[in-house]
Amino acid sequence: MKRRGRMNLNSHLRGKTRRQEQSGLQRKGGIISGTEDFAGRDEEEKIEEKIRSMTADTQVPDKLQPEAVEKMLAANQHVRRRREMWKYTGATVAACLCLAVGITAGYGAFCPEDGRGTDAGQNSAVMAEKGEEEAPVEGTSGLACAGDYDEIYGYIRADALNSWWDNSNYGAAVEDAETSAAMGNDMAAKSSTDAGSRSGAEHSDTNVREEGVGEGDIVKTDGEYLYVMTDRKIDIVAIGNADMEKTAAITLEGEGWFSELYVEGDILAAVYTESAQEYGVEEDADADGRDCTVTGVYVYDISDAAQPEQVGVFSQSGYFNTMRVKDGYVYLISNFYAGIPAEPADREAYIPQVQEKLLAPEDIYIPAGQSGKEYTLISAFALNAPEEETDTAAVLGSSSRCYVSGENIYVAEGLCDGEEGVTRTCVRKIAYRNGGLAAKAQAEVDGTLHDSFSIDEYKGYLRLVTTVEPVYTSGGGVQPIAGTARTEEDAGQTQLFQADSNSLYVLDQDLEVVGEIHDLAPGESVYSARFMGDTGYFVTFEEVDPLFSVDLSDPSNPEIIGELKLPGFSEYLHPYGEGRLLGIGMDVDEESITTEGVKLSMFDISDPASVQETAFYVIEDMYGTDVAYNYRAVFVDTEKNLFGFTAWSSGANWYYIFTFDETGFHEVLKRELSGWGETRGLYAGGRFYIVCGNTVESYTMDGFEKVDDIVL
Repeated sequence: MKRRGRMNLNSHLRGKTRRQEQSGLQRKGGIISGTEDFAGRDEEEKIEEKIRSMTADTQVPDKLQPEAVEKMLAANQHVRRRREMWKYTGATVAACLCLAVGITAGYGAFCPEDGRGTDAGQNSAVMAEKGEEEAPVEGTSGLACAGDYDEIYGYIRADALNSWWDNSNYGAAVEDAETSAAMGNDMAAKSSTDAGSRSGAEHSDTNVREEGVGEGDIVKTDGEYLYVMTDRKIDIVAIGNADMEKTAAITLEGEGWFSELYVEGDILAAVYTESAQEYGVEEDADADGRDCTVTGVYVYDISDAAQPEQVGVFSQSGYFNTMRVKDGYVYLISNFYAGIPAEPADREAYIPQVQEKLLAPEDIYIPAGQSGKEYTLISAFALNAPEEETDTAAVLGSSSRCYVSGENIYVAEGLCDGEEGVTRTCVRKIAYRNGGLAAKAQAEVDGTLHDSFSIDEYKGYLRLVTTVEPVYTSGGGVQPIAGTARTEEDAGQTQLFQADSNSLYVLDQDLEVVGEIHDLAPGESVYSARFMGDTGYFVTFEEVDPLFSVDLSDPSNPEIIGELKLPGFSEYLHPYGEGRLLGIGMDVDEESITTEGVKLSMFDISDPASVQETAFYVIEDMYGTDVAYNYRAVFVDTEKNLFGFTAWSSGANWYYIFTFDETGFHEVLKRELSGWGETRGLYAGGRFYIVCGNTVESYTMDGFEKVDDIVL
């Protein structure tokens, strides 16, 4: 019997994109989680016009003249590879044509003691003041502190003249933002501590990336109240009684919008972004095209939830990327796009600001080669003293992926490398502790990260699994890479294409590669990953779903020890009790390569070398889940043996809760939602709450009977 609700995989991708837009992930000005959207002919014309104005008094190579660029763009459009399977990449991926030289290996040391800016001792002192026992590594490959503002201006100006395409955002997508997917070591991704809770009532927390590292979200609870964020408002709802009651609201003034909120004890921190222009719209910009966007955090005292009081505000330049909280300190990450002023003295156009003050040159790090005009800006401040930053570091280069472990912030930048002939990823490591930041090292590997599940730190080692794709050069060809070649007819011309492949890397604390595996699953791409202690699991897909298991106990000799092939694919993996791994993804018809519905899989991983699928469940008539692009959208509590998520069809949005036992998956709640906004499920005490947009519904935990609802 043929199932209903079949969907081509390309349609699955388009539907997922629509869901991202509807949920607010595609923000104003075509920015998706800090990523610049150059797709479309209008943007190409604006880029061309900007090149003309910048090159009026400068000798530019013929191949970079606007007319030549336009021809090469057309040629690239002609030979562009048509992917049969969808995957998460930004709009820039399809049009990526690399003309600039990427970052090369062997950078100078961080802040070398050569008279350029500060030396490594300054960062060491900063960390030492805040309790850091180890000084930053000296002499490793990394970034150099800027000597002065003129050096920064020259770098940015040179990038504008030498590269018509800013490749720094290749491969950027939401995770989002980030955004950032949960990838614990050998623990579930749910935060297990309730420290700071007012009432002490048992309650759930956001599905976080790393246990012990707090993250913001659109909904939070402290066991006594719900804090619900919409675009420009945060509603506070009392949930102590069966009947919910709105007690207060925080409204954002000005032209900005809230991104996420965080609650700890009697403090609520709300991230906002305010933009004076839509990026890339020239008439709304200053004469020099500067980016006036500001990301900040309003901090409120909520000891009296009926009267929240603002106690401070922290702000910095750029679009919001992500935020983490640890040991009472906030680490705020944004992306700032530098303008190209006529004179270097106009520093506000190309130097980011923190608390309305320009960063000092010694707080800005410059990579060798060219890496675009974008900064990754990281600032730290204490929740109980939000007006004063404790430390700041800015790196010229994008942060399309950010992974924050318990000790380090890893910023991953996707690159198009025409010389190497493959996509590459540059990883930068910045240590943090007690509000201090210290640049450590950076390195490059082949391939790009599917999401932040694909990168993980464990016992001082960084593990990454990447998908390596070919890069088309300005000559219309492709450099040889590992993988299976194939040919395609395109407008009467035969072009040679190389298949994707996948690689796994293990890097030491200096980001030196100590172990690697290449040429994994040629022709397939990584769809999900999970690292759990000494074992890693990742899923690739073309027509079936191979779940690979990797032994990482010897970092210098990682080894594939298992491969389980199944129909469909898992887009999200989550540890689910001892010896179990939960997969949420899509069921796929092997003959027609169309999706058949949302698929739940439970894997027995008690023997990593012989992983088995012990149960599966298909939700028919569903085209996708929010979990696929936002790990915070999944509710998982392994102790309560419950997990929930949103699934969507062509005409409705549904919230599901499942449990699992030896007989398989069991649906305990299916609720059609009233809207298409982002949805969260969470519990406090004996109630489960479903929050969708500005509506909240409560249910009993023992039978999931509806108790109350409220419209905010």
